Amino acid sequence: MSRTPVVVLISGTGSTLAALLEAGAHPDCPYEIVGVIADKEAAGLAHARAAGVPTAVVRLADHADRAAWDRALAEAVAGFSPRLVVLAGFMKLLGAPLLEAHPGRIINTHPALLPSFPGAHGVRDALAHGVKVTGATVIEVDAGVDTGRILAQVAVEVHEDDTEATLHERIKQAEQPLLVDVVRRLTAANRTEQEPIA
Repeated sequence: MSRTPVVVLISGTGSTLAALLEAGAHPDCPYEIVGVIADKEAAGLAHARAAGVPTAVVRLADHADRAAWDRALAEAVAGFSPRLVVLAGFMKLLGAPLLEAHPGRIINTHPALLPSFPGAHGVRDALAHGVKVTGATVIEVDAGVDTGRILAQVAVEVHEDDTEATLHERIKQAEQPLLVDVVRRLTAANRTEQEPIA
């Protein structure tokens, strides 16, 4: 059976991308990462290049406005013909062109147990509220901010001496296998091109 093509979007160091690539290297893996796209010359692109995966950079500054960038990003993704789009530390909101081109086929991770602590500072907000347990969530991306359907979650205990950095690192360690598991599950079955993968 042919493997399901996946495109990954990143903005940073690509540690989650590396986990997806490592899992994807196993012969029994149901998905193949066919392209990696960043919104800047992100360090994480090195993981893709080392694995021989094509990359693209779509910078906001290279486009006349946000709408033009949204269209360019959608075109870059379309160039790889993916069945699933995975946001792995991608730090920009997606515009309508990409969301409408891949309905129900874009997923993202968030470093908190949604619906608690949505937005860009989920780890900081959890610490500020004094919670004893936080975690990671994998969601189906919609037009809102971390409002999509929850696909999977894992809990992470908050330690008394945690800083934002130490807690975020432990959340990442829990988040990466969770995301790999979700991507494997979503890509395991044969599906028609029009069908939402999730």
